Amino acid sequence: MEKTWEQLQEYQPLVIKTVENSLKKDRVAHAYLFEGSRGTGKKEVGFLLAKSLFCQHPNGHKPCNECTNCRRISSGNHPDVHIIEPDGLSIKKWQIQALQEEFSKTGVESNRKVYLINHADKMTSNAANSLLKFLEEPSSQTVAILLTEQIHRMLNTILSRCQVLTFRPLAPKVIHDQLVAEGISSTIASLVSHTTNNIEEARELSEDAWFGQSRSIVIQLYEVMVTRPTHAFFFVQDQWLPHFKEKEQLSFGLDILLLIYKDLLYIQLGNEEKLIFHDQIASFKQHALQTSTRRVSDQIAAVLEAKRRLYTNMNPHLLMEQLVIKLQEGFKLV
Repeated sequence: MEKTWEQLQEYQPLVIKTVENSLKKDRVAHAYLFEGSRGTGKKEVGFLLAKSLFCQHPNGHKPCNECTNCRRISSGNHPDVHIIEPDGLSIKKWQIQALQEEFSKTGVESNRKVYLINHADKMTSNAANSLLKFLEEPSSQTVAILLTEQIHRMLNTILSRCQVLTFRPLAPKVIHDQLVAEGISSTIASLVSHTTNNIEEARELSEDAWFGQSRSIVIQLYEVMVTRPTHAFFFVQDQWLPHFKEKEQLSFGLDILLLIYKDLLYIQLGNEEKLIFHDQIASFKQHALQTSTRRVSDQIAAVLEAKRRLYTNMNPHLLMEQLVIKLQEGFKLV
């Protein structure tokens, strides 16, 4: 989905501000390195910068997203904007050499040229050294945009020749609002946005039936522990463990359970605007009134301890039984 300047500004305000200032002052760097985790908007901002440089009908420094150049850049078909992706598992030397050869020619439609290297950390050593020579002799009309999720794997000599812009993890509200705008229910979007700060992963989770079932099973376990405590062990065996089979899955289930207890705490502290499980607010309010802030804090600590012990090769069945006991001890009428 095409992102506007304003949307990306909400995603990455500091990055967009830097790009904006460079464009306004006509001081676009000859090489940028966009670094940050997957799904934080690196490629989108790279395309946005390229459009700003080629747009036929810009609104100040902002591209129109509608002219021929903007549309061709979006589709990857602009003759003076070159995109390099890994060839298999790595970016090869021949790919950089082909780029250099292409850039030795005059621009097809202007003197300006832009190249974007996705997963720049996957360059072979020969490819990285070839790129380094390219960066050492920059043309005033050439802009390089390198994207990486693993900046520590980049050569220091390349880093020193780039303006590095760090893309921060997206805020939950940004992810929630984007998912809702794409047609995802607010109930699912609210939970997804607090389990990942990656917009791409958030979309995948929102459309995953396993995720929806996970939410339901965690809520059911919580309700069983509160209303039918003697059935909790049976629920763990019959519903929880068959669903959360792998350690990563079990850890994910514990993350959701943790968010339930955080909601109880938010209710007790009067921060209801931070609630995640909006569809459970009536029962959660009732439960929050029946226990103390100290006990909810202890329950949160118990879930965090279970997550820690999960990776010490502890038996998952035993882990969950012990957790249930601790959580039920923490929930007593006051």
